[in-house]
Amino acid sequence: MPIIKTTDKVDINQRRIINGADADVIQLYPMRHLFAWEAYNTGNSNHWLPTEISMQRDIEQWKSTTFLTEDERTALKTVLGFFTTADSIAANNVVLAMYRHITSPECRMYLLRQAYEEAIHTHAYQYIVESLGLDEGEIFNMYREVDSIYNKDVFILNFNEGIFNSEFKTGTLENDQKFLENMVVFSLILEGIFFYSSFAVMFGFQRQNKMIGVAEQIQYIMRDESQHLNFGINIINGIKEEQPGLWTPAFQQHAVDLVRQAVDLEAKFAAEVFPKGIFGMNADGFRKYIEYVADRRLGRVGLPAQYNTPNPFPWMSEAVDLNKEKNFFETRVTEYKVGGTLDW
Repeated sequence: MPIIKTTDKVDINQRRIINGADADVIQLYPMRHLFAWEAYNTGNSNHWLPTEISMQRDIEQWKSTTFLTEDERTALKTVLGFFTTADSIAANNVVLAMYRHITSPECRMYLLRQAYEEAIHTHAYQYIVESLGLDEGEIFNMYREVDSIYNKDVFILNFNEGIFNSEFKTGTLENDQKFLENMVVFSLILEGIFFYSSFAVMFGFQRQNKMIGVAEQIQYIMRDESQHLNFGINIINGIKEEQPGLWTPAFQQHAVDLVRQAVDLEAKFAAEVFPKGIFGMNADGFRKYIEYVADRRLGRVGLPAQYNTPNPFPWMSEAVDLNKEKNFFETRVTEYKVGGTLDW
């Protein structure tokens, strides 16, 4: 699209998350969507790299024939198998769909940062697999071979098809709702539900003082993904505010139905990860945790709770707290920042 020559100044009131004016270039000021700029600065403050985290103890534990049970090994590998695919799906959605259709300059700035963080996460999984000497073909091909991972991935990708089409454009009720649907599936479900049960698995290892290097990397990834989730929720709520006609009762019920389908898929995944249960966690406990998380996601976008299930894993609130003091000579300081402070 050619740039139109004009002397008109940017009008903040013409800016929209989608269907806004003048999306040809990133001209930040005057800003309208301050949540995106704050997210961008927070992301820059919390930069990290997987290679900064020592994996020596993890390697020793993994090589030991007695330290980890077979069920624990299966759980760790299955979770890694899901993560490796899920972050690739997330990156594709950011780069190939969201950035193309979102017109807010400050939102686009954060999407550039988010895409880079997805690359860091993919790097982290490769670093873990390589460090532990795992079969790369087994881990990276699980999305084709493990039914519960395949079904979750296909569920997400089915909703991507429309907005990935090069001819798809927002600007009509149908297409704008299609984009909003993608945000519900991508943010509330992929990043807000599917990721979180796998996070809980990895922090189960951490609570047992097992695979600490792996768990620390997952902790950084969870911090990033929490920021991605909050950004996605702000996008959904921002579109609702700017285009309230999209948030019809029928669409709201559709969003609830999608979340309920996702909870069932995630419960089946948990049963595959925990066929017998480890660390005092089992498939039934995970279903309850998934239901608890799902209700929280629905509430953030103004939708009614579906399960009213109490949190069976209260220790997860501690796992997301990165402000922990650590011995500098034993491990990298967890609250590592570059010129900023993390606020949850």
